[in-house]
Amino acid sequence: MSVATLRNLVALAAGIIFGVGLSWSEMVNPRRVLAFLDVAGDWDPTLLFVMGGAIPVSALAYVLSRRMDRPRLADAFRLPERTDIDPRLVIGAALFGIGWGIAGYCPGPAIAMWALQWQEPLVFLLAMLAGSLAARLLSR
Repeated sequence: MSVATLRNLVALAAGIIFGVGLSWSEMVNPRRVLAFLDVAGDWDPTLLFVMGGAIPVSALAYVLSRRMDRPRLADAFRLPERTDIDPRLVIGAALFGIGWGIAGYCPGPAIAMWALQWQEPLVFLLAMLAGSLAARLLSR
């Protein structure tokens, strides 16, 4: 089996595990997400446990990656090099949060939910792509 084939199989397995995890934790349910974001109203803290589990796993993977010369299936790690906070980052984060608060979706859960139902996540994903293209055009 070639490295490229193995890389694709590992990526597929990771995507399936991620999608199942999003579905199982109900991160794909916009009502659950919106209830989590409604801290001044009928707040649902259950997604806090999802983040509470994900953050340590991600932090551990980051620490372990720093101890490795290179990844097993790639030539190099592609970690962020910039650490500054600029207006573009703040505006992008604000737009992401506003979109998440309005729709109850962010990109990962929207893609996972698209496999389960058709119209609502598709509208979100198309709007997200249009916004990304507009931002790219405006930044030139």
